[in-house]
Amino acid sequence: MATFMNDEAFIKKGYQISTDRTLLDFDAIFNYLDGESYWAKGIPPDKLKKAIAHSLCFGIYKDGRQAGFARVVSDMATFGYLCDVFILRAHRGLGLSKWLVQTIMAHPDLQGLRRWSLATLDAHGLYKQFGFTPITFAERWMQVFTPYIPD
Repeated sequence: MATFMNDEAFIKKGYQISTDRTLLDFDAIFNYLDGESYWAKGIPPDKLKKAIAHSLCFGIYKDGRQAGFARVVSDMATFGYLCDVFILRAHRGLGLSKWLVQTIMAHPDLQGLRRWSLATLDAHGLYKQFGFTPITFAERWMQVFTPYIPD
């Protein structure tokens, strides 16, 4: 089911947010994540396709063209991991990232989650506006981290 969250100010500028996967421009998403992001450099296309297929994806579109993206990995009941959030360079500085996160946090399938998590190097100010804080009891958290190794 596609969810459209629209804000009059952005609609007037030709923007729209949708969860409709058929609208996603895989090449634009891949090119950004592999080429410009610090967190997904080297991601193989097949891994990204699988990640998108198993996530709740949100696209921002300007006049039908990809302007931003984010995805949530969730069981839709207890946790959500917000990841791969970006706005393409040509669309930055308009408040789109805030609108995107606001839309994600308001999505009906993501209500009542016990825990949200994310990782960010430089966007703490954005996420603080939505209640994100540094992890408490970090000593309880563990991970296995295997970075992508380019061929």
